[in-house]
Amino acid sequence: MSVDATTAANRETMGFQTEVKQLLHLMIHSLYSNREIFLRELISNASDACDKLRFEALHNGSLFESDPDLKIRVAYDKAARTLTISDNGVGMSRDEVITNLGTIAKSGTREFFSRLSGDQQKDAHLIGQFGVGFYSSFIVADRVTVLTRRAGEQASQGVRWESEGAGEFSIEMVDRPERGTEITLHLREDQDDLLSGWKLRAIIRKYSDHIVQPIVMHKESWDEEKKEQVATTEDETVNKASALWTRAKNDIAEDEYKEFYKHVGHDFDDPLAWVHARVEGRQEYTQLLYVPGRAPFDLWDRNARHGIKLYVRRVFIMDDAEQLLPNYLRFVRGVVDSADLPLNVSREILQESKDIEAIRNGCTKKILGLLEDMANSEEAEGKEKYAKFWGEFGRALKEGVGQDFANKARIAGLLRFASTHADTPEESVSLADYVARMKEGQDKIYYVAADSFNAAKNSPHLEIFRKKGIEVLLLSDRVDEWVVGNLTDFEGKALASVAKGDLDLGSLSDEAEKQEQESAVGEFKELVDKIKASLADRVKEVRVTHRLTDSPACLVADEHDMSANLARLLKAAGQQAPDMKPILEINPRHPVVLRLRYEDGKFDDWASVLFDQALLAEGGQLDDPATFVRRINDLMLAMTQGKA
Repeated sequence: MSVDATTAANRETMGFQTEVKQLLHLMIHSLYSNREIFLRELISNASDACDKLRFEALHNGSLFESDPDLKIRVAYDKAARTLTISDNGVGMSRDEVITNLGTIAKSGTREFFSRLSGDQQKDAHLIGQFGVGFYSSFIVADRVTVLTRRAGEQASQGVRWESEGAGEFSIEMVDRPERGTEITLHLREDQDDLLSGWKLRAIIRKYSDHIVQPIVMHKESWDEEKKEQVATTEDETVNKASALWTRAKNDIAEDEYKEFYKHVGHDFDDPLAWVHARVEGRQEYTQLLYVPGRAPFDLWDRNARHGIKLYVRRVFIMDDAEQLLPNYLRFVRGVVDSADLPLNVSREILQESKDIEAIRNGCTKKILGLLEDMANSEEAEGKEKYAKFWGEFGRALKEGVGQDFANKARIAGLLRFASTHADTPEESVSLADYVARMKEGQDKIYYVAADSFNAAKNSPHLEIFRKKGIEVLLLSDRVDEWVVGNLTDFEGKALASVAKGDLDLGSLSDEAEKQEQESAVGEFKELVDKIKASLADRVKEVRVTHRLTDSPACLVADEHDMSANLARLLKAAGQQAPDMKPILEINPRHPVVLRLRYEDGKFDDWASVLFDQALLAEGGQLDDPATFVRRINDLMLAMTQGKA
């Protein structure tokens, strides 16, 4: 068999994952607003590959083979119109190549594609947010060739991957003496400016100056005969090649912080805020932590990797160190570099280590302090930043109330809610704002929880509060039930649901109102008993209410029972909710209730309709909608005929 025939037999053509095809189509056909990021992404991937080799070599020094000096090389060939980025990092096996280059191995992919609008400019911006790494090559190249071999493998285990980004790629085994990865971009016709050492150096210094590994290029000198810069055989390091987080804060420009975030967070946008600190004492470590400007696509994916990279004495250890921050701060990106942890630290040691617990507590407090600075800022810019943060990450932060007991009070101070103060869906009211506006004599923070903002805003339970001008928090996020279940008070003021228990407004009710309520209880006792007998299998109790002014009736949960909204949420999540009967409260001054006192023939129908209406008003679902409709129709028909 000839060599060509052997090669052909060895080469295999495979199809991209569907999502990759869509992404490549966008890459090729979108006018990317910032095409230069392809080089940043490829250099970041090369840097990660070098980091991973350093970590694996801690346990197996032979992986360095005969080349322990890790570096990244950038080269170009004007005649061939190619640009090559190579590294001597960990490299990839055949299976890893197929997994990493043939599929998008990143959670949040489906969410990414659900946001695509068909508008090329908007979609191009989304590509940048997504952080697509290797696939950004196709912004500037019409063909990409990858040569790679995993560290520790035989030279014959090299892999050659190639694609024109048209839905297929070829893969074959080749001889490759060097470990690591070499990516060659065959540039498009309109990308000639990238075939310039000056241009490439400018891009590297702009986006990748902070990369720890040296990024080398051949030195260039002026050729008088050719009237151009010509590459020599001597190497020079283009970037500073120093760990940015180890430098003094005063020596780091704001733009450097932002570019480092884009590297460590694989993000296209600038961060919202960051904190850089060196901690000394019993535990010695450096932290550089960022709050992103927008939520990542995988924020709600429980299997998503966390964004904190752990280093020990500048040696990379792992990039999903979830033990370094609690889950409710999973959106934070950054670096922690410890001087005390053992270099061969493993996940098992991380989970049990008191040192890691100290670092985790320190990082958590720093982030909460950063958020407090924004939230309590007197400047408009700070307030605007916190409003943006809350819009992106507020729901995640709310989880902390039940997860982080030690910092519960601090987290509570950072929470924001909608309320009847503005009656808008915007969550801008802090608990401190609420307490500052409380009426004289008010000793509780009142809230109502519902499936949606409109359901909360229009809840009949609010009627007496609106009449008296008492502010009520309007909770409509699913996580809000979790929040109020774990946050019983704030600054000594108890949180109280307006839809639970017997409402006692204390000194907020005047003496005349209290006497009227007591009088109504006696006056309507017979009607209350009659309704309770009629609805015996559906209600725990029937009583006269003083929380309604316009509605005929409402349902409330008993003081120690689960709220109806929480029960619905549990059922929607497929969990068992205790079967608890509600309390029906009737408004003794409402015409429907007054009419019911003198109803005999259709009393049971009227009582059932009263209950069903109250259930619907609080966002509940009818067990038997057809019977409800039939009753309504019968009662309406009877009224038109003068029988009801």
